Amino acid sequence: VAPRPGSFRAGELALAEVQRKRNTTLKLLCRLAAEAVLTSPGGVLPHRDIIGQLPGQVLRTSGGTRLLLRRPSLEEYVLLMPRGPTIAYPKDISAMLMMMDIHPGDTVLETGSGSGAMSLFLSRAVGPKGRVLSYEIRDDHHSLAKKNYRHWRSAWEIGHMDEWPDNVEFILKDISTAAADMKSVTLDAVVLDMLNPQCALPVVQPSLKQGGVCAVYLANITQVIDLLDRIRSCKLPFLCERIIEVTHRRWSVLPVPYIARPSHLQEAHSAFLTKLRKFRPLLS
Repeated sequence: VAPRPGSFRAGELALAEVQRKRNTTLKLLCRLAAEAVLTSPGGVLPHRDIIGQLPGQVLRTSGGTRLLLRRPSLEEYVLLMPRGPTIAYPKDISAMLMMMDIHPGDTVLETGSGSGAMSLFLSRAVGPKGRVLSYEIRDDHHSLAKKNYRHWRSAWEIGHMDEWPDNVEFILKDISTAAADMKSVTLDAVVLDMLNPQCALPVVQPSLKQGGVCAVYLANITQVIDLLDRIRSCKLPFLCERIIEVTHRRWSVLPVPYIARPSHLQEAHSAFLTKLRKFRPLLS
């Protein structure tokens, strides 16, 4: 029997949601395979019971627990995919994408592939005609980022009518030694997610177009100060336009009588996002 249009297929990703105490939800990510089973705290559910079903349906495990099955969003995938280093969180990635004002067809350089979270969002932002260059110095991080990217692309192709663009080039190299690579590239924007981003700025700035934005992801304000001090002391052609710290506050809304209050589960992660814009110095 031919599968119904839009139904789950073997090889794609499925997300199961389990309601827990205190109005919280447990999310389980799996790649569907005919002989595999999904294991949850409330029992197991064979993948064959999911394959062929339409997303948005509720199925029961062997223990009677109700699971809502659907396709994961990109945000959910990057939060649940295997990771080595700490990922750039979607709340910060979205702010950085807005900072850079990336368009389809742009060429963007990323330093610090990490687990591939930023690479995936950049891939979607620049589209099939765009290009993402992702530099990583550590072999294990480089391999994991490529694996997570390919995993998402292959699952997307099975579950959707269109293909996810194959537009990310993962490069195992220290960006501070890549000056020769940069000579043949014109960059619309740059993302720096690394311990010492000031080391990358002299290398990437000649290739960044005039007026282009470099968005820097830093763990604390001391690192921001070090970055700005390096820009000043080395007289690099960057203006600091904005420094922000993005916070999200989750709320719980309980049914009648309605009670709204901040959730007891809050994201403790915080980062400082710095927007640098390349400018042309005045001639003396």
